[in-house]
Amino acid sequence: MEQFMPNDPVMLLSYVNTRLRDQYASLREFCLSEGVAQEELCEKLSGIDYAYDEAVNQFI
Repeated sequence: MEQFMPNDPVMLLSYVNTRLRDQYASLREFCLSEGVAQEELCEKLSGIDYAYDEAVNQFI
């Protein structure tokens, strides 16, 4: 089953942070499992002033 990835950056932020919290130990694991380019994801979320914090495993 194909996963839904929101296109809107704010919705994407919520989706990714929820998945990181509930299912994945790292951003790398999330990206590999979901088939997402980590660099592109980080770039898109940096556009709304969010960056990945490895210590908390969330975009903050």
